This record gives sequence, structure tokens and C-alpha cells, in this order.
Amino acid sequence: MNTKARNVAMVLAGVGVLLWKSGYRGPYEVLVHSYAGNTGVSFAVYFLMLLSVPRRWVAAALAMGVVCLFEAADGFGVMTNTYDGWDYAANGIGVGLGWAADAVIPRGKEKSVPR
Repeated sequence: MNTKARNVAMVLAGVGVLLWKSGYRGPYEVLVHSYAGNTGVSFAVYFLMLLSVPRRWVAAALAMGVVCLFEAADGFGVMTNTYDGWDYAANGIGVGLGWAADAVIPRGKEKSVPR
């Protein structure tokens, strides 16, 4: 699997967490319902940024900027958003998990383009 496909798969995994959390029933249900979406989306945004920015620290900074601006702007008026200061921590955890996954999951070999 090449790096682009890996990053797209990780974006889909983060979105999957967002979709899964509403149906979760079990331990720490309130925490999962409150913060799993933030964590999953932040994870996805990190890998989304990696699709256009190859440097990990730049992708992480941009991802944090986007998700924190989303919180501060109350969902950009596009989505409903309930403000909670802990959402910023969940966003940081999501980006941090993305950074860690990026470090652990090998990047694939890129296809070379003949000149």
C-alpha cells in the first residue's frame, strides 16, 4: 500500500470513529459520546493534512489549527457544536494519536513517475 492510500485509510478510520460513537453503549459511555468524535475527527484531519503537506509537524500544526478553529467558531455554522473546553484536549489527543500512528505504520513505496 502506498502512502496516499494509507493516509486515506486512516482518514476513513477517523471518520468511522465519529460514526461509531453515537451507537456506543458500555463503559465510559458519557466520555465516548462527548469526546470520541473530536478525537476521531482530529485523527482524520491530521492524515488529511498529510495528503498535501509531507512534513509531519506541519500537518499536525495545521490539523490542530483547523479543529480548534472549528471549536472556537462553533462548527463554522455548518454543524451543530456544543462547546466544551475539554474538546480542545480531545482534539490534541486525536492529532497526537495520528502522529503516533504515522510514526508506527510504515509508509509504502511511492510509484515513480517516468520522465
